[in-house]
Amino acid sequence: MKYFVYLLVSKKCDKIFSYVGITNDLKKRINLHNSSKGAKYTRGKKWRLAYKKSYNSKSKALKEEYRLKKDKKKREKIKLNFNLENENFNSFTL
Repeated sequence: MKYFVYLLVSKKCDKIFSYVGITNDLKKRINLHNSSKGAKYTRGKKWRLAYKKSYNSKSKALKEEYRLKKDKKKREKIKLNFNLENENFNSFTL
């Protein structure tokens, strides 16, 4: 089974938020976040996928998720690149 480590970004009041997670069904998980049924932190925001990476083992995916959550510089770089590539952020769709 494949596992995905992903980073979502959201823009609210000209502020960019990010969320890092792990799943084995990426599309379903993002839909849960956007319908306010995902993690509590993600409720009330519209999320866009900014980064994903797949792994063949859950343990490797969990280690990468942990590293990405702790690596603030990498998260900020991904958020910045995503925002620059998608200038019309609010109309961007998956």
